[in-house]
Amino acid sequence: MGRASRHGHVQAAGWLPSGLAVLVALACAVGLAVATGGAARPPAAAPGVDACGPRWVAGWQAAAEAGPRPEGLGGATVRMVVDPQVTGSQVRLRLSNAYGTTPLAVGAATAARSDGAAGMVAGSGRPVAFGGQQSVVIPPGGHVMSDPVPLVAEVGRPLAVSLFLPVVPEVLTQHSVALRDTYLSGRGDATFADASAFPAVLPSWPVLSGVEVRVPRAVNAVVAVGDSITDGVGAASGQRWTDVLSARIADTGGAATMAVLNAGISGNRLLPDDGPRHGEPVTDRLDRDVLTVAGATDVVLHVGTNDIATGRGAEELVAGLRLVAERARSAGKRVFLTTVTPSTTGPRGTPGGLAAREEVNAWVRAHGREHADGVFDFAAAVADPADPSRLAPPYDAGDGLHLSAAGYRALAAAVDPTLLTGSPCLSGDPAARVVVAGR
Repeated sequence: MGRASRHGHVQAAGWLPSGLAVLVALACAVGLAVATGGAARPPAAAPGVDACGPRWVAGWQAAAEAGPRPEGLGGATVRMVVDPQVTGSQVRLRLSNAYGTTPLAVGAATAARSDGAAGMVAGSGRPVAFGGQQSVVIPPGGHVMSDPVPLVAEVGRPLAVSLFLPVVPEVLTQHSVALRDTYLSGRGDATFADASAFPAVLPSWPVLSGVEVRVPRAVNAVVAVGDSITDGVGAASGQRWTDVLSARIADTGGAATMAVLNAGISGNRLLPDDGPRHGEPVTDRLDRDVLTVAGATDVVLHVGTNDIATGRGAEELVAGLRLVAERARSAGKRVFLTTVTPSTTGPRGTPGGLAAREEVNAWVRAHGREHADGVFDFAAAVADPADPSRLAPPYDAGDGLHLSAAGYRALAAAVDPTLLTGSPCLSGDPAARVVVAGR
């Protein structure tokens, strides 16, 4: 049997690893969807269609990066717990093999309401199909969007996404810092199983890169792009600055409502270089993680400390910030730049590193608004008043670089939500929600 490549060509099944070849051959008998390199989005609303009407928007996101195959994942089921940022009547899953060098088979998938740990709320599990089939093969470099799943997503109520992965390549597309447990079963399809089938845990989100939600009225999103400071290293689940900002916005409600999506990657950089890769640099992943995200209207960019640690100078960083801001604004997004948070660890604390950070931050404060829609001074929010090159002790997670929960709260407080686009379609209707019966 042939299969679709990410460019739509057909290649022989013999090109696949043996385990995958069996799965693809199985398609002849039982039906197995084969993904192309990208899922087509629904067409834009025609003229005259209600601009505030129901639509698909991003409800949860994790920035994809390459990583080694977790031990025990091949032939097992992984169950991930995610927190939707919007409320709606249906969901669909985005699965990624962006960094795989071989096809990735997903033997089965389910979506359910989570009990907050390894279990599913009784009766909530739903099978997830791909092109009408219960299984899918994602080609190297590709991704797939599932069919709509009749499952209510609610802000404040986690979802459980379970994937049975019969064969897992050595290099797996994942998000390495989940900040909450992901659950791993023994061998076999446990996508509908209860918590007892998941004795092990992983620290990452494998394969799943997004959840879209069908909302009753248009809800916009702000995407936070950056490194480990945005990824939340140093804090616990629910304590990232984006989580705190989301709660602040939700408390306001109405037209201020926005989904707050996190596209941070620990170790990430603004600019490409020849050093160790921690995800694609922001300049390379902007399209995937921001510009093509359904419902995204705003972006907050907080990045640069890892570039400084590799010896990049202020002039290069400023040029990179300008490039990202200009690309996002040309795509119709509102852009907010931030100052680089202080650190004296390693190369960041050398005279050259300190000077580069100060020069970048001085430019952001003085000229950032000439190239973006606003500036949030993250550095000032967490700096030690006695030595602004360092984090204030209450905001330091203990390594001089990453923030404590209090530090992430301070970053969230530095964001002015009134500058964000919000969701004008929810003006005067703060209670626009999906009604969930039977609870």
